Amino acid sequence: MEAVLAYLRAAIERGEYEVGDKLPSEAELCRTLEVSRPVLREALRALQTMGLTVSKTGKGTFVVANAVEDPTFGDYAASDLMEVRRHVEIPVAGYAAVRRTPEDLDHLVHLLERMERETDTTSWVALDTLFHLAVAQASQNPVFRRVIEEIRDALARQSAFLNELGGRREQSNREHRAIIEALTDGSELDAVEAMAHHLDRVETTLTDIVRRGRTDSPTEGGPEA
Repeated sequence: MEAVLAYLRAAIERGEYEVGDKLPSEAELCRTLEVSRPVLREALRALQTMGLTVSKTGKGTFVVANAVEDPTFGDYAASDLMEVRRHVEIPVAGYAAVRRTPEDLDHLVHLLERMERETDTTSWVALDTLFHLAVAQASQNPVFRRVIEEIRDALARQSAFLNELGGRREQSNREHRAIIEALTDGSELDAVEAMAHHLDRVETTLTDIVRRGRTDSPTEGGPEA
């Protein structure tokens, strides 16, 4: 999928497909790139998340931009989502460290253990969102949980995007482990630092994906050129 995405993204960025152009049909792209339809569709979804294309039911996929600016996850732009996450989830981790119950810790540990065993991206992403909801729950402030609930779909989309294109799963598991250790120790400072580090890594990976393109994407001859 990454190779197909890189190929199509490069084709758009170098002007092979210009703004307003319709991409070839799925069947034609599958034949040209020699990939299955599920793989192609994942790549097309990623192009849309990056803001390069839009899909119109019954009409096809159209180019709407020639450069990646700010990916969109559900209803929210990546930059807006990250800004809110920093202002909410970092202090939430601090509150959770001093307010969490033994049941909260048991739940978080259980979620992380399942994440560390999980190999399916979709299932892992679902657990990832549950983990962040559980941290908010541990803060004992229902408003924080409601905020995370509001952005839950965007968090899931962002998580899937980063794992499919940035290989974040194992690193994220380690970062989640550090958050749990801070909560277990009851250290507000360590919890805040652990969550801040986690979000720093999320943003760094997102930035790296956005900046990829002309210099390291295949330019001709198919996705494996």
